[in-house]
Amino acid sequence: MNDEQHEKMSQARGFIAALDQSGGSTPKALKLYGIDDNEWADDAGMFDLVHEMRTRIVSSPVFHGDRILGAILFADTMDRDIKGRHTAEYLWEVKGVVPFLKVDTGLAEETDGVQLMKPMAGLDDLLARAKDKGIFGTKMRSVIKSASVSGVKAVVDQQFEIGQQILDAGFMPIIEPEIDINCSDKAMIEDMLKKELLAHLDKMDKQVMLKLTLPENDNHYMDCIEHPKTFRVAALSGGYSREDSNVRLARQNKMVASFSRALTEGLTRQQSDDQFDKLLDQSIQGIADASNT
Repeated sequence: MNDEQHEKMSQARGFIAALDQSGGSTPKALKLYGIDDNEWADDAGMFDLVHEMRTRIVSSPVFHGDRILGAILFADTMDRDIKGRHTAEYLWEVKGVVPFLKVDTGLAEETDGVQLMKPMAGLDDLLARAKDKGIFGTKMRSVIKSASVSGVKAVVDQQFEIGQQILDAGFMPIIEPEIDINCSDKAMIEDMLKKELLAHLDKMDKQVMLKLTLPENDNHYMDCIEHPKTFRVAALSGGYSREDSNVRLARQNKMVASFSRALTEGLTRQQSDDQFDKLLDQSIQGIADASNT
């Protein structure tokens, strides 16, 4: 890991921009940005359009490392350029933003109240490419949908097993066991999840990052945040509006945002650069303020 990036991620104020929409979530992200699905003919065209959107965000003068700690990229974005430089290089060298990579390949079908990650047969090859591109850390997502003790355990077991593989390859893994915000028993699931997270953290030799759904009870995850094997804890918005997410996040001490849809809410291709930058600036400032508590 890059020592300067390591220091920034461990100590600096700000938040992580999640710019990692992949094949399944890209059409929705583009639609919200003002691009209908009849504007591309195939996946290649779709990813060209989403890269244009991400390039506009990242290259905006209001997007910089003073308020943004890191950015999570989709593999397709990592393999492309921004302003003539590899995306990860542009993020760090030009913007002072630490690059992360989404490494999971999507979710398996729901079983036992959870969706585990699909098998990642190509993970070692992806990590080798990421090392060449200057990526600092990784992110991978599972989803918990009901209060199943065995289901929650299976999610956390899988996350930490692959997290160890990522650590061994020299990266900082972000462990992301998302809880569906629509669960009627969300607070109960959060109790189960915290217990499993702490049990796994106790067994770790190296630090990991956590990315967790904003909890029902304020500072619920403080024991995880203060655990010696936790590098940093981020919050995902999970479907809450940006305003709602910021209000909830501001009540969570030592937890920073890692927002995707909440970050880009309201941005459209049709806006002028001045309009786009003004709205993005307001979004970034609001999320940064909520993170710095």
